[in-house]
Amino acid sequence: MTTPATDPNTTSPTGISQAAATDGAEALRPHAEDAFAGELKALAAADDRPRPARWRLSPWAVATYLLGGTLTDGTVITPKYVGPRRIVEVAVTTLATDRALLLLGVPGTAKTWVSEHLAAAVSGDSTLLVQGTAGTPEEAIRYGWNYAQLLAHGPSRDALVPSPVMHAMSRGMTARVEELTRIPADVQDTLITILSEKTLPIPELGQECQAVGGFNLIATANDRDRGVNELSSALRRRFNTVVLPLPATPEAEVDIVSRRVDQLGRSLDLPGGADVVAEIRRVVTVFRELRSGVTEDGRTKLKSPSGTLSTAEAISVVTGGLALAAHFGDGVLRPGDVAAGILGAVVRDPAADRVVWQEYLETVVRERAGWKDFYRACREVAV
Repeated sequence: MTTPATDPNTTSPTGISQAAATDGAEALRPHAEDAFAGELKALAAADDRPRPARWRLSPWAVATYLLGGTLTDGTVITPKYVGPRRIVEVAVTTLATDRALLLLGVPGTAKTWVSEHLAAAVSGDSTLLVQGTAGTPEEAIRYGWNYAQLLAHGPSRDALVPSPVMHAMSRGMTARVEELTRIPADVQDTLITILSEKTLPIPELGQECQAVGGFNLIATANDRDRGVNELSSALRRRFNTVVLPLPATPEAEVDIVSRRVDQLGRSLDLPGGADVVAEIRRVVTVFRELRSGVTEDGRTKLKSPSGTLSTAEAISVVTGGLALAAHFGDGVLRPGDVAAGILGAVVRDPAADRVVWQEYLETVVRERAGWKDFYRACREVAV
């Protein structure tokens, strides 16, 4: 089965073909349906289970794509999400029942990553995206107008510019809305009719766009944004909310960071090796201890900084360290390569967070066996 995203002549919602969009150059960050096209194709070939209308894969295959596994033909499906299986199963089942899905969690819990891969597996296209910001207009969710045609010929279908959500409705696909609670409340509520009635009125034309089978919507929201633009109760009822947790164990978080750093490292031609895993484990330990406010042995209570110290930030710190080692060192990742990144992640408030970090260095890092080099590197960058 050929998905639109793997066809070089496929056009995106903007009307630019996938091939033309990159002018023949390799995309810096391929969409999920492109980066994992081989796995999606293998799953589709092996998938003999019932599929909802216009789904590229069955719910079982979508869950396998996200969680990983080995197919009967020996094809290995790499995990895209490392976490409780039931969370993924509930998310997939929500979409299969035509109910919109809200992925909620603290920053760095892979909400965007999961939504992209869900859309890629379900619809073969993860690009029908509305990025939520304080300035997101109503037209980004409903539709806009080509004003040249509007002035020349008046309101018409030719003058109408569909939003990604409208595209998804008319084609029976999955649309995505990122950072829903960043969008002004009155703009958020344009989704109510779309989600409850599965229709988008176009009063200027006396028409409407009705959703066809397969249409659904995945939204993400950061629970640190509570109080920014709270969802109305009417809109919240239209979603089934799935909370993505932080990794439960240090081993799980190290695994997540290692996988993602390896992917990013290969795309950027950065070095790997056993030293990378050792530093990942150290970064994860620091982040988890400061997040939880206690050392991993439970003996020492700590103050927590104002930042989130998420898994995504750990990935960024290690990737930045690898780049330093590759371009300004000998290619071996050392404590000095990650120290500056950790300082930047921890000290967001120059006054309060710096005190927290200094206390952690002197009471925990300084006394920990095997961490002397890391302690010295952190002291140097903190000066």
